[in-house]
Order: sequence, then structure tokens, then C-alpha cells
Amino acid sequence: MDLNPCVILFLKAPEKGRVKTRLAASLGEEMVLDLYRCFVEDSIQTIAGGGYDMLISYDPPSAHPWISKWLGERHPLLPQSGGDLGERMQNAFRTAFSRGCCAALIVGSDIPDLPSRFYGEALAALRDHDAVIGPAHDGGYYLIGFRRERFLPDAFAGISWNAPEVFTRTLVILANAGRRVHLLPPWRDVDTLEDLRALALRNGDTSFSGSATMIRLRKAYGPTGVPDHSSGKTMREDRPDGSENFSVRTCS
Repeated sequence: MDLNPCVILFLKAPEKGRVKTRLAASLGEEMVLDLYRCFVEDSIQTIAGGGYDMLISYDPPSAHPWISKWLGERHPLLPQSGGDLGERMQNAFRTAFSRGCCAALIVGSDIPDLPSRFYGEALAALRDHDAVIGPAHDGGYYLIGFRRERFLPDAFAGISWNAPEVFTRTLVILANAGRRVHLLPPWRDVDTLEDLRALALRNGDTSFSGSATMIRLRKAYGPTGVPDHSSGKTMREDRPDGSENFSVRTCS
């Protein structure tokens, strides 16, 4: 029996040196680990709060005990498999479809303020489109989805994932394969200090202003939550450096 459409949240275990490394160079490892946990928890709240079925796809596979302790087992926890990001996304879609999902979206964990309506628009679009994609400001994409019967694994093949033309290259592949694609509005993910500043500035008076991410930013940087360009590693950190590589505290 077919299940509802599902949302696959891609995330990494909160391990030093593995998450948001460019941001960590500006803010320090401890702050970035805290923020990353907040990003993930806010994303889960938005997806689950919208009533969407969710699968959590984590990396590395060996991190299951930490991921389970952190996020619990309410949503299926699926290890990522494959050599590069493209293979891991291919395999995640295949897993979702094999579990009976009639359509699926993959979304990353670095867009914590993506509004719930974007998920709704994406899943609604897959009723009469083959694929959906959301362009990110840096030339990549923050979301991609397919109807099961129109899934195209080639959309993830031969892509240089750090290149600025990921989005346009993917559109070309989809068009050449005859897929009807719905485009979502652009959104800015968070990789750098400038991205983080933009997130804080655009959410001063939105519903996201009460999120775990914004609360953590205000705790560190004051009422606006906006880090300035000189914040660096001298900003206030409330937790000492831990001895374990993985950090499974909830964000606070």
C-alpha cells in the first residue's frame, strides 16, 4: 500500500570538524555545534509540525547511537550510504520509495527557517509535476523532490557538488530527460558568517524569531541575534570544550 509523501531530512552527526566548517572558522567549534543542533531541531519541528511524514537520513552510519540518543526514534532513522552526496541522495530516495512513499523530498539541515509552506508547495507540485527543486543563493539547491514513478537517478550523477552551477546543471539534466519541474522560490542556506547574519536579520519579527536557533543567537549576540563581523571566536560561549567528538546535547 502506498504511503503519504515524505520528507527526508539530511543531516550529519554533530561532530567537531564535520559540520559547518566555514562557520566554525568564524565562530568557534562549540558555538557552531550548538547552532547546528538548533538548526536540526528547528527543521524537525517545522516538518513534523506541518504534518508531513519524515525520514531522518544521517551520516556517518556509525553515529546511530548518538543520533538516537539526541533525536529519539519517533521518526525513522536511516543511515546514509554511498560515496558522494549524489549517491547518498539517490539511495535515500530509493529507500523512501521502497518504503512506499508515493513522492519524496530531500532537504538539508542548513535551512532551519525554511517556512512550512515551502514543503506544502513542493509536495502539492508533485501531484502534476515530475520533480521539484528549490534554488539556493550560492548556486546549489536547498530541496529536491520526485514522484516515485518519475524518479531520475541521473540527476545526481556527474555533479561537482561544491561548484556554483549545481542548480543549473541539475535543471539541464532534468530537462534533457523530459521531466516537468516545479521551481520553488530561492532561499538562503547557512554556510558562512554572512549567511548566518542574513538569517538573523530576516527573522527579527517572523514566526521563526521564537525558534531554538534565534534564541541561541540572542543568547550569544544580544537582542538582535546578529553576530557582527568581528565576533570571531571571542564571542561568549557557555559550554567548555568537551572530550568527546560527538556532541549529542540538545540545543540551548
